[in-house]
Amino acid sequence: MDPALYKKFTASRGLQYYYLAFPGDTNKPILLFLHGFPSTSYDWKHQVEFFKARGYRLIVPDMLGYGETSKPTDPSAYRQSLITKDIVELLDAENADRVIAIGHDWGALTASRLANYYPDRFLAFGFLAAGYYPPNMPQPYEEAMQTLKQHIGTELYGYWSFLSETDAHTKVEKNLDSLYTLLFCEDPELWKEYMNPPGGLKKWIENKHTTKVGSFITEEASRLPEYVMQYLTFYQDQRIQKEKMRNNGLEAALCYYKATTSNIYAEDLRENPPKIIELTMPVFFGGASKDFVCRADMHKEAVEQRCKDATIHVYNTGHWVQLQAIRMNLTRTYWHGFRLFRRKRNDNKI
Repeated sequence: MDPALYKKFTASRGLQYYYLAFPGDTNKPILLFLHGFPSTSYDWKHQVEFFKARGYRLIVPDMLGYGETSKPTDPSAYRQSLITKDIVELLDAENADRVIAIGHDWGALTASRLANYYPDRFLAFGFLAAGYYPPNMPQPYEEAMQTLKQHIGTELYGYWSFLSETDAHTKVEKNLDSLYTLLFCEDPELWKEYMNPPGGLKKWIENKHTTKVGSFITEEASRLPEYVMQYLTFYQDQRIQKEKMRNNGLEAALCYYKATTSNIYAEDLRENPPKIIELTMPVFFGGASKDFVCRADMHKEAVEQRCKDATIHVYNTGHWVQLQAIRMNLTRTYWHGFRLFRRKRNDNKI
C-alpha cells in the first residue's frame, strides 16, 4: 500500500482517521472498503491494486481502534451510530457523493449501519464473510449463546467472552503468534474447537498453541518461483500484519467485542433507531463455506430476507474471502453484480 496515498481526517468528535484515498476517474463511483478484526486497511491491498488499476476512486480507512487511526479504550466510543457518523463526515471531506460500501467481518456491521442510517448516501453495499446485519434488538450475549447452542449445536461466538475480558489484550499481545496463526490458519476446522465454544480461544492462547498459517497469504506472488514467493511474500505479509498488531496493541480493537457482550450495541439501537431496515439498493453478499464463525448459511438467510436486490455467492474459502485464492475473481464478480444493478443472481459455491 503506497504511503503517499494516505491522509488523515479528524471527525467532529475529535477522533482521527488514517485512510487511503485514491482519486481515480471522477466518472466512476467511490469504493469504500471497511475491514474488521484484527485487520487494517492493509488487508484490502489486493482489492486496492485491482480497482486502482482500473481507475476507480477508493477510500480505505484504518477503522476506529486499528492501525494509525485513533484508539479509544472506552467501548461506548464504538457505538455504530458514532462510527457511521465519523465515516460519513470523512466522505463529506472527500466530496464523496457516489459511494459503494464494502465491509468484511466487523466492517460488515458498520456497512449495515451505514445502510440503515444513511441510505441515501450510497449506491450499493457489499458484505464479505459476514452478511447484512439487520438492526434487530439483539439478545443479551449469554442468552444468545444458549439460543445458538440449542438451535445449531454450538455457541458459534464463544470466543467473544474471552476477548471481552478486561485483561484479554494483555494475554493476546504476549502470545501474538498464537492468535495470529489461529485467525489466519490453513485449517479452518480449528475454529470449531477453539473459536466456537466458550473457553476455546482462551485455552489456545494460554497454552501458546500455534498452527500453520494459511497458504493464501502467499498467493499474490503465485507467478514467481516458489522459493521467491515464500521468502518475499509470505514473510512480508506476516511481518506487516503482526507488526501492526504489535505496535498498535489490541486493547482498543477488542472494544468491538466488549460493546457487543456488554449490550452497548443494543442500547445504541434503542437510542438511535434506524431510518430503514430492509435494503432496496443493490447488495452483494460473498459468503465463505469454510467460515465456521460467520456461517454462510445463516448470513445468506438474513440477506435473502432483508435485501430486496441481492446478488449472493458462497465461495469455497475460509473467513478471509478478500485474501484467498479467488480474490481476483471475487472482485470481478461482485463488481459485475453492482454494474448490473438490477440483475439478481443467487448462486451456490463457485
